Amino acid sequence: MRVPLLDLASQYRDLRENIMEAIDQTLGSGAWVLGPKVAELEKAIASVVGASAGIGVASGTDAILLSLRACGVEHGEEVICPPFTFFATAGCIHRVGARPVFVDIDPETFNIDPVCWKRR
Repeated sequence: MRVPLLDLASQYRDLRENIMEAIDQTLGSGAWVLGPKVAELEKAIASVVGASAGIGVASGTDAILLSLRACGVEHGEEVICPPFTFFATAGCIHRVGARPVFVDIDPETFNIDPVCWKRR
């Protein structure tokens, strides 16, 4: 039996009406780059994470890359990351000149296992 890791089609079916409404509003306004919907998203994200501001970017890859640069990660440094991740994680680390160091994950959360990291 084939069990998909991620069923995007099913998720889309559940959200399709809301997605199509948002697309229609955004394209109808002609302001999809730095328009009101982007400002609304940035404000909502800032509120959720308790920050004074949020910044929308083009992709998760851009978000990782900009975060590494904002943190001052430099050439030759090591950055720990889980091996159970999208390839852009290690790719962005490499792109800023740092070295990705894969650390085991907690099988319950799929996050970096802090006990394993301490043993390194």
